[in-house]
Amino acid sequence: MTVVTFTLERVRYDSPAAHQLIEELQEEYIVRYGGRDETPVDPDDFVPPQGSFFLVHRDGDVVGCAGMRRRSAEDVEVKRMFVRRPFRGRGYSRDLLALVEDEARTLGFSRVLMESGLAQPEAMHLYETSGYERIPGFGHYRNEPQNRCYAKAL
Repeated sequence: MTVVTFTLERVRYDSPAAHQLIEELQEEYIVRYGGRDETPVDPDDFVPPQGSFFLVHRDGDVVGCAGMRRRSAEDVEVKRMFVRRPFRGRGYSRDLLALVEDEARTLGFSRVLMESGLAQPEAMHLYETSGYERIPGFGHYRNEPQNRCYAKAL
């Protein structure tokens, strides 16, 4: 079995490199939902100790990105977790999720929250098979019928 080694690069949410990946993700939302994710985001929410934002590298390629931001003293929300198309189907998202959870523990959080939607069945499957449980809706899209929210105790 081959061990995949990722390198995390902490960057600002509003950096040019992060912006490029976030725009790729927004294009995915347009295809799946018919529009961009309009959740209000403050780049400073992704700066330790409130949160983090990472680019994920493997063998010199930028595989994707993931961010997290504080929702409460105990809870952190994963935001903009994304694996680029050429790297999908290889299990990288599960490894990326584990890295994000490790970072959340390092920052002192005890629970990870996720917001997804029915047009992202792969993401929902990932969360459900990674120990996340459905919770009531939260966030910008909490009242949308397609919204699905999850939580996992660390």
